[in-house]
Amino acid sequence: MAEQPDGLVTIRDFVRWGASRFNAAGLFFGHGTDNAIDEAAQLVLGGLHLGPFLPVTFHDCRLTPAERDVVAELIERRLTERVPAAYLTGAAWFAGLEFFVDSHVLVPRSPIAELVEASFTPWMDADRIGRVLDLCTGSGCIGIAAAAYLPDVDVDLVDISPEALRVARRNVERHGLEHRVRVLESDLFSSLDGYRYDVIVSNPPYVSRAELEDLPTEYHREPSLGLFGGEDGLDIVLRILGEADQLLSDDGILIVEVGNSAQALELRLPEMPFTWIEFERGGDGVFLLTREQLVEHRAMIEAVLER
Repeated sequence: MAEQPDGLVTIRDFVRWGASRFNAAGLFFGHGTDNAIDEAAQLVLGGLHLGPFLPVTFHDCRLTPAERDVVAELIERRLTERVPAAYLTGAAWFAGLEFFVDSHVLVPRSPIAELVEASFTPWMDADRIGRVLDLCTGSGCIGIAAAAYLPDVDVDLVDISPEALRVARRNVERHGLEHRVRVLESDLFSSLDGYRYDVIVSNPPYVSRAELEDLPTEYHREPSLGLFGGEDGLDIVLRILGEADQLLSDDGILIVEVGNSAQALELRLPEMPFTWIEFERGGDGVFLLTREQLVEHRAMIEAVLER
């Protein structure tokens, strides 16, 4: 059982204590939070089965002895194991929705949440969206959120990992979307013949080998299958570009997150008319292409794939 100093009794006490210990230990924050206070709050509230939007009037509520033990143990594990907080609590938030996560999926944190909350406008008229594909879905957070924000849309969640798909199915059931969201095992588009989508959105593996080796310990607790995208991070991204037009509707759009591999992608495809999306809440490295653009530049994409 983790030790805790005397005098810690309230939610506020434990958040402050946890944040101080995290800062002293030099932890890295980047899996849903970007500072020690928010990270400690996530663990404390998660350990108490309370959401992140707890009114401030509850911050001085006193914990029971059993609750103090649970919270102290979570803080200790975060320090000693360098595990992202979401894995310790089993919960992460994306686009205002709560998702179950474990170490078989990446912790949701994509800026694509902003696009989902806006129902993909202004890039696509929401009334024209009938089917969405969430490719490399992991926990299912992007596709499930899309189904929640677009109540008349059908969504397919696709991943190559059976373990990730088990997490995605759990989240589909959690949000009661079984009637509109399908979970499919596929190596990218290989098992999706005959389907057409108005929006294909993907947060695929895009971390290069050099970047992966330099990542903080917390990232190495996540599945490498969801992170590593080859020597320059573009193996999966280029495959998506080479095949997506065949599954998009005539006016469909492709949205892909490539993070820090954006520059490498533009060097590989210098004539590709990428639209790089700007986000109000921060984040970058997300591009948009129309089906028409993908068809027009197919020869260039295929030439890069053949090298």
